[in-house]
Amino acid sequence: MVKLLRIVKYGWSSFMRNGWLSASTISIMVLALIVFEGLIVFNVVAKGAVESIQEKIDISVYFKTNVTEDAVLNIKRSLEGLSEVKEVEYISRDDALRIFQEQHKDDPVITETLSQLDENPLLASLNIKANDPRHYETIASYLDKPSFNEQVEKVTYAQNQLVIDRLIAFVDTIRNGGAILTSFLSFLAIMITFNTIRLAIFSNSDAIGIMRLVGAGNNFIRGPYIVEGILYGVIGAIVSFLILVPIIGFISPYVSNFIPEVSLSAYFSANFLKFFLYQVLFGVALGILSSVIAIRRYLHV
Repeated sequence: MVKLLRIVKYGWSSFMRNGWLSASTISIMVLALIVFEGLIVFNVVAKGAVESIQEKIDISVYFKTNVTEDAVLNIKRSLEGLSEVKEVEYISRDDALRIFQEQHKDDPVITETLSQLDENPLLASLNIKANDPRHYETIASYLDKPSFNEQVEKVTYAQNQLVIDRLIAFVDTIRNGGAILTSFLSFLAIMITFNTIRLAIFSNSDAIGIMRLVGAGNNFIRGPYIVEGILYGVIGAIVSFLILVPIIGFISPYVSNFIPEVSLSAYFSANFLKFFLYQVLFGVALGILSSVIAIRRYLHV
């Protein structure tokens, strides 16, 4: 325990002695950690946006007038057996007419036209929702089987395909861009921390020589530099988290206005400790990795 306390003390002394270097290292570490947490927040918002839009997007399959209700329900059951399908809703011809009348009850022309018809002009249909927007193409291909051609009048996938593809492309672009930026800033943080530890090793070369002469073990000599890297990570995590809290509080109302189903403040409050733990673990991992690389390369003990 005494050795451990001494290692921590020497690590802290080295950290404080390199004031400006420590500040610059922590600044880059903070940027990397903010982007890292921003990527997590974006994934939460993106997931909520996808789910919100997905509720408004589906594939509708319209059946020919001579297709019986039992045949439609058989197709419904076969679709529900697909892993890509989240939900299938059956709308009979009578239900379709009732919904249409309700939607256009204030339009006298349409109401009058419908009253003049001898037969219901609307078709029975299935509204299909997928578990993921990428699955709609698979579902559309399934409905394009030859066995369904004589029963299916129309599938609306083509009409929604542009919206679905744009949604997928948007989410993927932002997510990949965030991952690339996080990787770049993490690499930058590692390199700056590495150089800071390297300079600390060079500046303490005489002290290291004396410690070796008096019989200090290798772990005792290496320990302070590991502690120094951990300090960069922990302090960077705390600072970045303190910056992130007001940012989330500020953007949360705007996110809720855009996506009512997503309450960023509520999610952050519920996962407060998890967010902070992620910050600390990621920061400490960057700090330790940088220190280990510098020690292995420049501290020959």
